[in-house]
Amino acid sequence: MSVREFVVLGTASQVPTRHRNHNGYLLRWDGEGILFDPGEGTQRQMLRAGVAAHDINRICVTHFHGDHSLGLAGVIQRINLDRVPHPVTAHYPASGQKFFDRLRYATAYRETVALREEPVAADGPLAEGPSYFLEARRLSHPVESFGYRLTEPDGRRMVPGLLAQHGIKGPDVGRIQREGQLGGVTLDDVSEFKRGQSFAFVMDTRLCPGVDALAAGADMLVIESTFLDEDEALATDHGHLTVGQAARVARGAGVRHLVLTHFSQRYSDPGEFGRQARAAGFEGELTIAADLARVPLPKRG
Repeated sequence: MSVREFVVLGTASQVPTRHRNHNGYLLRWDGEGILFDPGEGTQRQMLRAGVAAHDINRICVTHFHGDHSLGLAGVIQRINLDRVPHPVTAHYPASGQKFFDRLRYATAYRETVALREEPVAADGPLAEGPSYFLEARRLSHPVESFGYRLTEPDGRRMVPGLLAQHGIKGPDVGRIQREGQLGGVTLDDVSEFKRGQSFAFVMDTRLCPGVDALAAGADMLVIESTFLDEDEALATDHGHLTVGQAARVARGAGVRHLVLTHFSQRYSDPGEFGRQARAAGFEGELTIAADLARVPLPKRG
């Protein structure tokens, strides 16, 4: 059975705290794992969360501030130490190539795994597989930053009653799915439309068109909410979002499950982020991210 879940490895902005590690997130999507923004300490958090180097197929870095990328050196070396049997692809802002190079070769080690570098220079598609396509959108931060979105292609869901009505059963079910018709019965006659799932990952940014494009209709939106609403001026100055801004984006985009993360150390009550998100009008499923939490994607309709 396919697994689609979001594993939280760290949730702190800028500096870790006693309860929050630097950023780090793994999205399990069927048989693949996509590691987002591995900050310092990610390798140890992976161990605590039951995430192995073998689980990583892609690494997506939004930008090259340390709390989002200092863990790259350790993660890349662990991938090679464990001799991960498949290639790993890394996406990151092309303008930060020198930082990626320094982190990739921070110390001596033996390279045993093919690490494919696919830097991001503009909005648009990055990769396509059988169960998703990956795209990037530019965000607004003091250094170049990109957010990422996975979208599953739309498909069809077989309806048992319609199959029985048309006498389609056994191996013929697979055949009509592959060929689109069977004995005058079309796939549309025995199935219904199924919208593909979507997942959006938005880190350090002010409000900008890229945020809205990434969030639009997402089943799950993981988004930074570094500041509470009373500190909106600080958020704007530093290129970040408040919880209210993030919640209003999610509400306007029709997001089903909102995951807030990347919290400033200045706040001691995580519950206040939830209260302000609700006050901003978001009524969907809401998670205030905590280190080592596992959040399932909403069930497909």
